[in-house]
Amino acid sequence: MIFSLNRNQTFQCEYWVRLTVSPIDTGTLLLVGWRAEIGFKRGLIIVKWKIGNVTVTKVKEVELPGLRFLIPECVPENLEKLPWLAPHFVNEKWKPMASIHTLIVETMGQKVLVDTCLGNDKQLAMEAWSNRTGPFLQDLSDAGHPRESIDKVLCTHLHPDHIGWNTMLKDDVWVPTFDNAQYIFGRVEWEHFSALEDETNKIMCEQSVQPIVDADKHTLVETDYKISDEVWLEPTPGHTPGHVSVHIKSDGKEAVISGDCMHHPSQMAHPEWKCTFDNDAAQAQATRRSFCGKYSGTPTLIIGTHFAGVTAGHIVADGDVWRFEA
Repeated sequence: MIFSLNRNQTFQCEYWVRLTVSPIDTGTLLLVGWRAEIGFKRGLIIVKWKIGNVTVTKVKEVELPGLRFLIPECVPENLEKLPWLAPHFVNEKWKPMASIHTLIVETMGQKVLVDTCLGNDKQLAMEAWSNRTGPFLQDLSDAGHPRESIDKVLCTHLHPDHIGWNTMLKDDVWVPTFDNAQYIFGRVEWEHFSALEDETNKIMCEQSVQPIVDADKHTLVETDYKISDEVWLEPTPGHTPGHVSVHIKSDGKEAVISGDCMHHPSQMAHPEWKCTFDNDAAQAQATRRSFCGKYSGTPTLIIGTHFAGVTAGHIVADGDVWRFEA
């Protein structure tokens, strides 16, 4: 559906889509929603989903085309064969779109921030990800979630685009960004990454993980840890040994935050397309197949941790594989 909105307009469709444009913003939007609320502030697009009594809010740090460095087969000549990817998950040249964003889960009086993106001022192996100076914390605040309001920070795994804002640079020292939060790390994940000796991983941990441990603000949990009666972890290993997804169930509704068991919806049609950074490619492929098979044809909303645009939708069987309906 295409909605054109002028200043200060709000459009409501049934009870599940709400669009608001602030006095400084105008535009045309292409949207397909599932109990989604999309608002605008300072040019920031704020997307929310309601899963029963749970609210999930997406705050984007960066969205860009191109995934060849991550999934070598994820290129236009292959993606053109999957017309259902358009318009949300490819651009007009059929380059894959990917997003790095955080998801704030509000459950039973708690605010749980899932994955903390890249962060500012970080020294990372990928030059494009290093020394950022983005407005993420302001965007988070504008979305209604200032950093001091976060109760828990959950990292689905310990890769740099999921742990960056764990810390921020203050007087040349890395300090916890979310002062009032408990940080939740998987025990298996921490044991794996803390044992790695390569320089890249050491720097990453020194910047974004060790300061949390030193401040005694972390808790190590198992891969089925229960955050509340509505939210718990679901093991999805392969990309990393202790990788988890986040399952939400409330008032008869369900959703799953995927984490990196898939980086792009095209991997539903091609679960054999491995990620360059998968720790165990065979296990990661098995996890993708199991994940798609489990949720295919169900009303469970899948919220993709790196899915661009509308980000969420449903897995549908398509012969021996699957497609994503946003």
